[in-house]
Amino acid sequence: MIALADCNNFYASCERVFNPALKNKPVVVLSNNDGCIIARSNESKQLGIKMGEPVFKAREIIEEHSVNVFSTNFALYGDMSKRVMSLLDSLSPEIEIYSIDEAFMNLAGIEKCFELGLHMRDTVGRHTGIPISIGIAKTKTLAKVANHCAKRFSKKGVYILNHKEHISSILKSMPVSKLWGVGSRYARMLRSYGVSNAYEFVSLDEKWVLEKMTIMGLRIQRELKGESCISMDTNPSPKKNICTSRSFGVKVKDFQSLKESISSHAARCAEKLRLEKGCARYVSVVIKTNPFSGSNYYCGYKTSNFDVPTNDTLDIINAAESLLKSIYKEGLDYKKSGVIVGDIIPQNKVQLNLFDMDEKRIKRKDLNRTIDIINQIMGRSTVQIGSQGIAKNWQLKREKLSPCYTTKWDDLLRINC
Repeated sequence: MIALADCNNFYASCERVFNPALKNKPVVVLSNNDGCIIARSNESKQLGIKMGEPVFKAREIIEEHSVNVFSTNFALYGDMSKRVMSLLDSLSPEIEIYSIDEAFMNLAGIEKCFELGLHMRDTVGRHTGIPISIGIAKTKTLAKVANHCAKRFSKKGVYILNHKEHISSILKSMPVSKLWGVGSRYARMLRSYGVSNAYEFVSLDEKWVLEKMTIMGLRIQRELKGESCISMDTNPSPKKNICTSRSFGVKVKDFQSLKESISSHAARCAEKLRLEKGCARYVSVVIKTNPFSGSNYYCGYKTSNFDVPTNDTLDIINAAESLLKSIYKEGLDYKKSGVIVGDIIPQNKVQLNLFDMDEKRIKRKDLNRTIDIINQIMGRSTVQIGSQGIAKNWQLKREKLSPCYTTKWDDLLRINC
């Protein structure tokens, strides 16, 4: 059997863990630059607030019902995710972390799956405060369906799908658009052929599904029939590239602000590379104006190769800044910048170049390691390169940001007795 654990309204739940006053109150979390609603508590959903809705469109409901609004706090959400996944890993024989708030678990050989699901849910709740739902079935796709049921029909938050008649009944009530792996385009196509629910999709001829929806569509169909076609991925493939990019909170014209943003993105890419124990063969820089502003759109993009693959912060920053100089145009209002490092190889497989024996770079390995440790303990950007800037007026607009309760010493909760 396969179990899927899914954190309920994860971002909103993270905010509630450290602010008990939010219990049973409507909560929404906003996207980058506080633009759109990307997470809602059940109370907010009941008010009719839609996923992805621009916050200004929901302003009337938010004010009328005193909805609690938060900017995205990825430092908090990422750390809480690690805690949840660590607990699930300790309670299951095999785990595949699917996303920041979802994980598949292989329960093969376990007889009391329902009881284990209850134990997982209770343990995660007691140790982190995050509520989770668990769906259990023979395949990954059916586990997704079971999780859908756990959130809607099960008071205990655990649901098992293991009888053919039961599965058929559930699939008849499930819109085809809700199926895992069936996006909006395929859902529209299926509806145009009169297929509106998951049961009707399962009943389609396999050759037709393969022709219209490729091998992935056929795998989904067979999984819904109880045939395992999508295996557990417990050892994900190493990343081929890493991208760090952000939209600006304000319009950016000057080169210095762009340089600070590019340096910050480059430093973050280098940090991620070291975390992955990889080195990149190239770095790319992109800067963009707003394509919807009405003025001429500009997208500058350029790539540079390293003589020796690297994860050194200064190497990547210097190369990125050089690229920025070659694509920057004066007088434009820039909306977004980004840095990509790619063609990543394991750091222990980097071949040295006899014509590039930079002693300073070799010494900087210890410096990079020390900076990483300090930032992990004291919070990201506690120590940074000077070119990343200090004021950073270009940064994301996050006016409703909650404290980083678990990753910054200064943000630790204080309890007055």
